[in-house]
Amino acid sequence: MTAAPLRLGTRKSPMAMAQSQRVAGLITERTSRPVELVGITTFGDVSRAELAQIGGTGVFVSGLRAGLLQGEIDLAVHSLKDLPASPVAGITLAAVTQRDDPRDALAARDGAKLADLPPASRIGTGSPRRAAQLLLLRPDLRPVPVRGNAGTRLRAVASGEVDAVVLAYAGLARIGRLDAVSQVFEPEEMLPAAGQGALAVECSASRPELASLLACADDPVSNAATTAERSVLAALAAGCSAPIGAYAAGNQTLRLHAVVVAANGGTVLRASAAGPAGEAAGLGREVAAELLRRGAGRYMAVSDGHISSGDDDR
Repeated sequence: MTAAPLRLGTRKSPMAMAQSQRVAGLITERTSRPVELVGITTFGDVSRAELAQIGGTGVFVSGLRAGLLQGEIDLAVHSLKDLPASPVAGITLAAVTQRDDPRDALAARDGAKLADLPPASRIGTGSPRRAAQLLLLRPDLRPVPVRGNAGTRLRAVASGEVDAVVLAYAGLARIGRLDAVSQVFEPEEMLPAAGQGALAVECSASRPELASLLACADDPVSNAATTAERSVLAALAAGCSAPIGAYAAGNQTLRLHAVVVAANGGTVLRASAAGPAGEAAGLGREVAAELLRRGAGRYMAVSDGHISSGDDDR
């Protein structure tokens, strides 16, 4: 007898659907279990308010998690950088997929690089992290809030509403819009959000057999690196308006870098550490402790208990 399809909950944006379809295909390929997508509209998808006003990127996750807890879906797929770092009762993180390119990308008219943009250019971003690091690179720029999916943001550039936008390179790749990229920022220039480039697969904690099946989609190297990054956020108790970047790389040994930047780009605090991949969470806590010793606490903002990167690419 053929097993019933697993119901995969996903947001309805083109990017979310594309990355969820990828995970569905991976699960079917590795387990022979059919998977069907179930589109879910979250509060973050319908609200036009700025992310810092409505609670950060956790607003894109809560609707999917509610579906899991109510049994309406069997699993949910999120961009890992959208997933609050604080644990939620009743939910299991079953897998972290192999990470795609974690870097940020500039999309400007006429293929302009950041250095080519005129003074006081308007750069669209919904991310305090990106805005603060842009000001580190070019203090004369004017980061402005922008919402909507990646296609909507790219149209804002084409229409002249903004001069450029900054988005995740991986997200643009997933929707086939790398043609819009005019510059890719190396981590030394703009440290990515914790978990950027990876996908998270969640299910109900009451279904351990399902969690075991979904573990087929996990990539241990990516899981360890992003665990270190997300542990920085959790240890800092950072809310959605805290401009924090964190990035770890390596196999057996991880090298973790993190940054906290004042919203105006005037102050930057950096910390880094290396350690065994098996101690990823502790590495993140070590780096967070160093940032706190250097005064990072004054730049943290706590909002409704959800700890997240503050980024939204949709």
